Amino acid sequence: MYSRLLTPRWVLLHLLVIALFVATFFLGYWQLSKAEAGGGAVNWSYALQWPLYGFMGLWFYLRMVRDELHRDPDAGKPSNAVVLYQRPRIDTTGDPELAAYNAYLAELNERALGQRSASNGR
Repeated sequence: MYSRLLTPRWVLLHLLVIALFVATFFLGYWQLSKAEAGGGAVNWSYALQWPLYGFMGLWFYLRMVRDELHRDPDAGKPSNAVVLYQRPRIDTTGDPELAAYNAYLAELNERALGQRSASNGR
C-alpha cells in the first residue's frame, strides 16, 4: 500500500515538500532578524506568516498523500467494458447548409470510429 508513495514522482514530491517546508522557516527567521533590526510591522507579520505558509503547505501535502493512499489503484486504467454507440441523428429539416455540415461531421465521425476499431483489432 505504501509502495505507491515510493515511486520516483512521489519521492521527488517528498523531497520538494521537505525543502520548501525548511525554507519557510529560514525565511521566517530572516524576516524576524529584519524585524528585530527595526524593520517595522510588515517584517513582524512576515516573520509569522512564513512558518504559517510552511505548515499550510505541509497540511495540504499530507491530505494529498492520504487521498493517494485511499485511492483505488485501478481507477485510472481503461476498462474492457462494452460501450454502446448510437449514431447521431442528422437533422435535415431547416437550413440545408447546416444539414450538409452535419452530414459531413457524421461522415468524419464514422471514419474516426472505423479507424479506431481497425487499430483495436491489431
